[in-house]
Formats: sequence, structure tokens, C-alpha cells
Amino acid sequence: MIDPRVIVLCEEFGIEVIESTSYPKLGQTRAHGTIRHMIETLGHDHTRMVLMTLAETRNNLALLDEVGLWMASDMVKRFAPEIEKNASLWLDTWDKMPVGFLQSRAHELRGAVKPRFALGGMVYLMLRQVFGQPELMEI
Repeated sequence: MIDPRVIVLCEEFGIEVIESTSYPKLGQTRAHGTIRHMIETLGHDHTRMVLMTLAETRNNLALLDEVGLWMASDMVKRFAPEIEKNASLWLDTWDKMPVGFLQSRAHELRGAVKPRFALGGMVYLMLRQVFGQPELMEI
């Protein structure tokens, strides 16, 4: 049974919650257990910001899985003061990042590094260039 709180929160952002036995399309998630756990442990507002970060920015609708949701949650926790100061810049930055592509690279590291943390490291470096450390080296 899918928690009604998860369905209501996802519907707010146009995300369709599907059974975990189905394969998700863009804009769908089967990670309803992850979202429920996030609501229960981190709160409704935090979970709402995570879903907004992924659903309202381009190229991120494929990240509505366990790895993408937890990585976004980690970043929302880390950058909470910056988000509070300028939520538009937060969403604009996520709009420009190729997070779906980065997630595919993170999955290549499976077995050596957990994809959530590999993806989080890549996204963190990109976010730091906008929020606090623009002098990172360019390759």
C-alpha cells in the first residue's frame, strides 16, 4: 500500500507514483518507500524541497529513484542556508546541471562506490562552484 502522504506530495509536482514492480517513465517514481521514509525522518518540508528540486528542473525527472532522491536530499541538507537565501538560484543551478548524465556515470562505479555518494560528490562540486567556491579548477 502506497502511503497517501507520498501520493499527495508527489501529485503537487506532477510526479506519478507507481507500484515498485513497474518500470518508471520520466515523471514517475516507484521509490514511494524512500519518499515515505524521508517524510518520517526528515520532515514534510525537507521532502517537499527534494521533490521540487528534481521535478521543477530540466533533465532531472529520471532521478526520481532511490539514488537520485537520497542524493538530492543530501544536497538540500548541505545547502539549506543557500536555498533559504536564494531558492531561485538553487533551482536555476539544478536546471543547468547534467544530473541525469552524472547519475549514469555514478552507476558505472557500482561495486566500488555507492552510486548515491558518487553522484553526490559530482553534484556537490558543481553546486560549490555556484554556492561558495567559484575558484574550483577548470579542466
